[in-house]
This record gives sequence, C-alpha cells and structure tokens, in this order.
Amino acid sequence: MEVLGIIPARYASTRFPGKPLTDINGKSMIQRVYEQAKSADLAEVLVATDDQRIFEHVKSFGGKAVMTAEHHQSGTDRCFEAYQQYNQPFEYIINIQGDEPFIKPEQINLVASCFRNPQTQLATLIKKIETAEELFNVNAPKVVISKTGDALYFSRQPIPYCRNVPNDIWHRQHTYYKHIGIYGYHTDILEQITQLPPSALELAESLEQLRWLEHGFKIATAITEFETIGIDTPEDLERVKEFRS
Repeated sequence: MEVLGIIPARYASTRFPGKPLTDINGKSMIQRVYEQAKSADLAEVLVATDDQRIFEHVKSFGGKAVMTAEHHQSGTDRCFEAYQQYNQPFEYIINIQGDEPFIKPEQINLVASCFRNPQTQLATLIKKIETAEELFNVNAPKVVISKTGDALYFSRQPIPYCRNVPNDIWHRQHTYYKHIGIYGYHTDILEQITQLPPSALELAESLEQLRWLEHGFKIATAITEFETIGIDTPEDLERVKEFRS
C-alpha cells in the first residue's frame, strides 16, 4: 500500500505570519515536520504551499514542494491541488499538519493503517482526554465514536453531557477523546469532499470534518497514546523551545 504524505504550509496567518519558516532550535518548523514525515512509512512526502519563500526553503534542505493557489480555505483543498499537480498515482493520501513539528512517525503510520480496511473512506487520530482542563478547552475538539471506531460527531464542547455529575470529574465518569488533526483520505473520496459546500454543522462549530459527516461520509479513527504539540502562536513556540531545549 503506497501512501502519499502532503504537508500544507501557507505563509499568511492571523496569529502567526510566516509560521512555517520560524526557527526551532536550529531548524525551521516546516523542515522538522518534513523530516518526521519522511521517517514514516510513506512512499513520498510533499509540501504544498502558496508562498515562494516556503517553496524555496523546502528545496534548500532537499525536500519536495509544489506551489498551490492562495485561495484555498482548508488544508484539504490544498492537498487535493498538490496531488493533482504531482500527477502520480496514489490510492491514499495523509494530510500532515505543518504546525506540529514533533509529530511522531508512528502516528502517521497509524492513520495509514486504517486503510487496511478496504471500506475506509477517511481516517484520523484521537487521544483519550485525561484532565478536566483539556475536556473543557474549546480549542481542543472532542469526538464521539461508534462501537466500530467511526466518528459520530466532533464538537468544541464536551460530549456527551454527564448528567448529575460535577464538571470537574466528567473525565473520570466517561471516556472522552480529543481529535488529533491529521487526516487520511482515499484519493477518490478526497476529490469528492473538496466539491462539497460548507455545511450547517461545520459553520456552527468551525470544524471542517463535520461537513464530511453531514454529507454521509465515514471517518475511521485510531487511538494514539502520543501527545501532539501544535504551534498556533509565538507564545506556543516559546513554550516548545523551552520544552525541547
């Protein structure tokens, strides 16, 4: 099973412009993501960017990159254009977040393993929530799964509601999962979901994956034990540098 890894990386960011090029202890963020992805069991890894500076930087450290349009609203759309441009036959694509420089190759492989089931359309990772603070953090989307491991719903709020239980111990009464933002797509399904209009649930929660569920697609999940370290702001970056120094 040959899998293509694509790392969407745009320069513009409201909270952190130029984020992919920022230095983390001697290497750029995008180089760290690329190297982690190259250590996974992927046939090829590409950076999909809309900025010439990022494109040239990736080339400078020996990576592969493709230029994509500036107008894309999501990493999913950028991944599909990059796949079209690359023009090589792949049945599966993994969308690796460009702002998680310490993602584990094992996590990438875990997403890819979901496609051993030929019925899998889309795949992602989830992790058990251990604290009340994490459970009630609206920036950490939660996911409810079925008995077979398919995602039923994603929300920024804790779901389900634990009736007659104090909020600070909900995570002890029920197993909650947070969503880890890495996606796998069957390429045929990727093409289909990029044609979908935004949905009501997606707009309400500002979570793209709800569009896919609302249109009837299935998202398989796999449970990871590894924590991820996403960098959304310069403050996040400083904490990571201190942690990794």
